[in-house]
Amino acid sequence: MEEQWRGTLYPARLPSFHRLPAPAALADRVRWFWIPEWQLAPGRVSRQEVLPFPALNLVVQPDGVTLSGPATRRSFRDLSGRGWAVGMLLRPAAVPAFTGEPGSLRNREIPVDMPDLHAAVVAAMAGDKGKSDGEGRREAAACSAGRWLERRVPVPDADGVLVNRLEELIAADASLTRVGQAADLLGVSVRTLQRLARRHVGLPPLAMIRRYRLQEAAERLRLEPGLPVADIAAELGYADHAHLTADFRTVLGFTPSGYRRSAAKP
Repeated sequence: MEEQWRGTLYPARLPSFHRLPAPAALADRVRWFWIPEWQLAPGRVSRQEVLPFPALNLVVQPDGVTLSGPATRRSFRDLSGRGWAVGMLLRPAAVPAFTGEPGSLRNREIPVDMPDLHAAVVAAMAGDKGKSDGEGRREAAACSAGRWLERRVPVPDADGVLVNRLEELIAADASLTRVGQAADLLGVSVRTLQRLARRHVGLPPLAMIRRYRLQEAAERLRLEPGLPVADIAAELGYADHAHLTADFRTVLGFTPSGYRRSAAKP
């Protein structure tokens, strides 16, 4: 699967969009930096729809900094005019540095007062680093945000390491469909995983698993238009086609076939 587009429902409709991997020293606290930039004609609006990761995002924009909680459904943002954002997809271990109750932020985005982070990223995005396509600005912005994160977010403790490992297992293994499987692989109880997910993600571990499987299903539907929906459901551990369709309707608001048709349109 193309990691660059995982979670993005209609990548062909995006403005300039980049994901920059976290440096090794920060990989236990942020998964990557994501940076869209856009300049649209007057009166034009571009709707960007995503199936969000089961995680929190810290986002810097020209007008301030926000913290986005875990989403239980697809989300969208309408872009107009000219703008940019520098987002950080947080690893679970980093979340307690920003909130003690991530579940209270479900489907919410709240402003946060981080003037030093905002100033550093805005200055980087305004700079000219000698690369005409903006790559230099983006790299400088990610570096500035990364330095801020290193100062602000401590190295993960034992619980943070364990919940990061849970996230890694779910993301990497499409055959993992039950919380009990993850608990066995990690050598802990299901209750322990539920406690860690509540404190570090704000969603139950089963919701994390289902979100990754749904992201994979959406990607397969878009990239492999000839593959039967029933085959995708079976490969990703769904009991049958109907269960995948039910998940699509609940989270995305349309069927797998409906998504496949809409994703094929230019």
